[in-house]
Amino acid sequence: METLTGQLLIAMPQMTDPRFARSVVYVCSHSEDEGAMGLVVNKLLPSLTMDELFTHLNLGPCALGRSRPVHFGGPVEPGRGFVLHTADYREEATLVVGDGFAVTATLDILRAIGKGEGPQSSL
Repeated sequence: METLTGQLLIAMPQMTDPRFARSVVYVCSHSEDEGAMGLVVNKLLPSLTMDELFTHLNLGPCALGRSRPVHFGGPVEPGRGFVLHTADYREEATLVVGDGFAVTATLDILRAIGKGEGPQSSL
């Protein structure tokens, strides 16, 4: 396997690093030249919902009609948000991962989700 892009990495039970212990990481990009970037997909932020995030970012109410959880994402860039989503939504900043998945890290995708115009599925 030349690249881990699009793969899930599951932490071994012996993993003691608290940043990755019991984590499942979806690898968004991986190359010898640029390194790797992945998102932890199995951990939630217990103190933040999508409704609260939209309020905090002054994006108005979310059109989803329910309070969805916000995932932890990862320890490397905790102040930055990423949306892992189906590839039916794309903008200039979208990284298409493959197998129908993409990642976007802009406020525009949150605005689109809030209006009900975003990707079919996202986290």
